[in-house]
Amino acid sequence: MRAKSVVYTRQRKKKWFRRAKGAYATKSTRWRMVIQHLEMSMRHMYRGRKDKKRDLRAIWIQRINAAARAEGLSYSRFFSGLKKAGIVLDRKVLATVAAEDQAAFQKLASLAREHAVAKAA
Repeated sequence: MRAKSVVYTRQRKKKWFRRAKGAYATKSTRWRMVIQHLEMSMRHMYRGRKDKKRDLRAIWIQRINAAARAEGLSYSRFFSGLKKAGIVLDRKVLATVAAEDQAAFQKLASLAREHAVAKAA
């Protein structure tokens, strides 16, 4: 008598069908379609996690640039001034400070302006 893999196969497939729940048409009911749909979906998910980091960095740079220009500095001059002043803050923190605490950002901008001008002259 041969061994049948009915229970094991059903358990294995159920995991995939649960993940495909809510998909359109046969992409949630037919085994081959479920596999194809989820493999493509997981590829997009993986790539999306990488893209999100890139998108957030671009948003932080835009926010810092807007706040720096309001203080009369370009983004590059602001950052070079901070580096020369010895202030090490990443873009995420600077963007948060620019959005939430304008007084602190003004102080950072004045420090950056002093050091950028002092070293250039």
